[in-house]
Amino acid sequence: MTDLPDLKTRADSAERDRLAIYIHWPFCERKCPYCDFNSHVRDEVDHPRWQRALLAELAWFAERTQGHRVPSIFFGGGTPSLMKPSLVEALIDAVAGHWPLDAQPEITLEANPSSVEAGRFADYRHAGVNRVSLGVQALDDQALAFLGRLHSKDEALAALDVARHHFDRISFDLIYARPDQSLESWHNELSRALHYQAGHLSAYQLTIEQDTAFFRRHARGDFHLPDEDLAADLFELTAELTAQAGLYAYETSNYARPGEESRHNLIYWQGGGYLGIGPGAHGRMPIAPKGQLPRYQATSQIKRPEDWLLAVENHGHGRFESEEIDPESRAAEAVMMGLRLTKGIDRQHFKRHTGCDLMTIINREALAELVEQGLLECDAQALRTSQKGRLLLNAIIGRLLG
Repeated sequence: MTDLPDLKTRADSAERDRLAIYIHWPFCERKCPYCDFNSHVRDEVDHPRWQRALLAELAWFAERTQGHRVPSIFFGGGTPSLMKPSLVEALIDAVAGHWPLDAQPEITLEANPSSVEAGRFADYRHAGVNRVSLGVQALDDQALAFLGRLHSKDEALAALDVARHHFDRISFDLIYARPDQSLESWHNELSRALHYQAGHLSAYQLTIEQDTAFFRRHARGDFHLPDEDLAADLFELTAELTAQAGLYAYETSNYARPGEESRHNLIYWQGGGYLGIGPGAHGRMPIAPKGQLPRYQATSQIKRPEDWLLAVENHGHGRFESEEIDPESRAAEAVMMGLRLTKGIDRQHFKRHTGCDLMTIINREALAELVEQGLLECDAQALRTSQKGRLLLNAIIGRLLG
């Protein structure tokens, strides 16, 4: 297996102190037909009222999570690039006031690559954002129209240029395995995108999610996705071209230059703690005293923006559910998340983090069969999927935990 940059946390005690912050901005100009995220279209948004509410919920969680440090803040959505830069700055300042930040925290804002939003990039940088994630999705105007995007190919490329000028680190998203997409067309499109030398790329195969416009259109037979063989070939081509461009596959759908991995998302995949602030946000709030085995509460916030807003104004938070994750569920979650990483699950880290031996959690008979089939690799240090296995990740996890 090719040597990859070591993503393991330096020390367990330091890892347990980490607390990432996710802030959800639920508003969009238009709901994309493939999107099942908690996003909503509103004619008007009262930014001062939303600022007060987001600051209040941050303060509520801060009272319950002292003793942690923040390595990353992530503004997701929705469309966070519709937020006023002054609101983004106020939230970053509030996080820094509640918790100590890493010396060089990663502060990411998701943005649409329209000319209007790209015009705000300088102000977001001034507010403290140092990493932008652009929802490019395609570099083909016909595909962008199909995906319901409001920007053009030329706007996306221009936004990439503007972003490179203002931000230390850039990521962008692409969606592939679209209807009528060929290997040749994807080769040309991805090659052009990689020419812009962003340090990070997220490439997602188009999937049909329930309760979306695409779900209804696909059920009617309005369009068809590539078959499994072509989808697999597109996945292999993605890995090949990104590797040639110096971006290694560190997670199933994410490629980065060494040192430019998403630190925020790595906390998710490595089983760390994070707070979810804002409507519909999910979190893993640490509740164990220092020195003990990590324990977390799974939290979820009220989804409908107006209901969340009223709840925060009345109670200081918009929490919908909160439940401690039992040890068995925590171990299973660590398997599901850890196998997404190309480096896989470090067996010693798994035991220190969950209190369980990995081999007692998984179905060992299924493991032996999956290793024999070339879908998994297992040694004394780690359990990981092979390149072939990454195409079948969900099925593999189902067998291991079944």
